[in-house]
Amino acid sequence: MSSNKNALIRYKTLDKCLKNKYRKYTLEDLIDECSEALFEFEGKESYVSKRTVQLDLQNMRSEKFGYEAPIEVYDRKYYRYSDPDYSIHNISVNESDLKAMNNAVQILKQFKDFSMFKEMNGVIQKLEDSIHAKNQKSIIHLDKNEQLKGLEHIDILYESILNKKVLKILYKSFTARESAVFTVHPQLLKEYNNRWFLICLYKGSMYNLALDRMEKIETDEKAEYIDKDLDGDEYFKDIVGVTVSETMKPKNVVFFVDSSNAPYVKTKPFHKSQEIVSETEEGTVFKICVQINYELERLFLGFGDCLIVHKPRKLRLKLQDKFKAGNKNYETLIIPGED
Repeated sequence: MSSNKNALIRYKTLDKCLKNKYRKYTLEDLIDECSEALFEFEGKESYVSKRTVQLDLQNMRSEKFGYEAPIEVYDRKYYRYSDPDYSIHNISVNESDLKAMNNAVQILKQFKDFSMFKEMNGVIQKLEDSIHAKNQKSIIHLDKNEQLKGLEHIDILYESILNKKVLKILYKSFTARESAVFTVHPQLLKEYNNRWFLICLYKGSMYNLALDRMEKIETDEKAEYIDKDLDGDEYFKDIVGVTVSETMKPKNVVFFVDSSNAPYVKTKPFHKSQEIVSETEEGTVFKICVQINYELERLFLGFGDCLIVHKPRKLRLKLQDKFKAGNKNYETLIIPGED
């Protein structure tokens, strides 16, 4: 067992003894109680030294862990709290702590309507009551969409990843004529652009399935789960968005952003690899090293005429064709009721 856990057990034991009004404890008694507590926890003999308990008492008295416990020695040999109502579990908080806790509560409240946070509602309520923040409006507002289809699936997907369960998902993509059943090994949940995705193993390859296209989910108790032990930061490190290719290598993407929009790209980089290649009065040339996927294309297209891709050439030509097609659509567009 770790030394930190040992210490926590000792502090808890000492706290129980020091607030006991019906028994007197000498230093030797406290040593015995701590040794007994560790024995009960570990199931083996664990003697606590006199010096260790003395240091524990000193730490509890000090500000080191925020306890500042009022431990006193009376009748020259017994230990107790001078304040009979004190406990290390009843630590007071200052005004700064209350403000920090209140800010955290306001942020948590914005998630409480999501299915995966419903069990937190009671906890949030208790926090609000304890810090008197019940009627305070939230100063921080996070972008969210509680009406987004598929959020009701988060619970079972989260639990399946946690408990390593294989799932059968009835799924219908936007391009499919009919729904199909996917037997998958869920690995990660990913949120991107206010939409949720399940990263899963399907027939030996990694897939991402949008939650809003899932129609039904069942646990396959007979199938053996395959754990890919994915680390989200590592898995998504070479992409913008959610679509990862297992075979594509990241490429250097060089693009120009005009002077009016360059500050937005500087302060909110498209990717962690982003760097500035050059700057002029007209704008800034940036470079990122990523896999080229659908989300990256959509991001670039969203900047319209403010952004120009220089490299790679294939991506540049693809976006150019899309802008030409878009321009053609506007030229030939007929709106009913307009002359």
